[in-house]
Amino acid sequence: MLQPLFLEEIDDDGIARVTLTRPEVHNAFNDMLVAELTAALHGLGTDDRVRAVVLAAQGRNFCAGADLNWMKRMAGYTEEKNLEDARALAGLMRTLNELPKPTIALVQGRAMGGGVGLVACCDIAIAAETANFTLSEVKLGLIPAVIAPYVIAAMGERPARRYFLTAETFTAREAHGFGLVHEVVSDEALEDAGLKVLRALGKGGPSAQVAAKDLIFAVSHRPIDDTVAEDTAARIARQRASREGREGVAAFLEKRNPSWVKK
Repeated sequence: MLQPLFLEEIDDDGIARVTLTRPEVHNAFNDMLVAELTAALHGLGTDDRVRAVVLAAQGRNFCAGADLNWMKRMAGYTEEKNLEDARALAGLMRTLNELPKPTIALVQGRAMGGGVGLVACCDIAIAAETANFTLSEVKLGLIPAVIAPYVIAAMGERPARRYFLTAETFTAREAHGFGLVHEVVSDEALEDAGLKVLRALGKGGPSAQVAAKDLIFAVSHRPIDDTVAEDTAARIARQRASREGREGVAAFLEKRNPSWVKK
């Protein structure tokens, strides 16, 4: 019986946990994992039970990027077949980045190449203090192409200009300084730190969180002009008039918890 490439669980609070389960290869990608993980994330994004998604990994390391056996096969691919493979990985990153639910990465050990991309695509990233990060592609004569938009958005152009070119390893504390991760905690506290963020997420309106995430994509890197101003006005008007918006304001005025907060 084949061992699953990842585990997917949804608890009673609507928290979906996706755990990479290939510790023997440091949770590296292959084409099958890319395809199956993309499909699973699509499913979670449209599942009304799901409030948030946690991305984690078994073993000592979070994700080592591309699987060596996959890389051996890619070495013999034509440019057309390589393009097909690259599009699949790009689809995984985009799916995770645009998932209409809050996402949290819990990072331990090493995150390399595409593993750094997974971290950058999550809304919130928490790293163990012994975690480290490497954009190692140039050492192989390659480039971190499909993850670049997300990594640069997360850590900034200036650090990327160093680490894309040198492939040096940087620490969790350095990643925090760049903005790639939001919080660094002791290895033992990683799960508890994730739970703390999940409790905070549980206080927000589910549809408001979806709308808030979409709002970020809508206004980022755009000039503040009449179009943006009108769009933002329309967005808050819709949310105020929504059932969830009315319930949230009523609960605040009545000094009670809104209906979506667990008792």
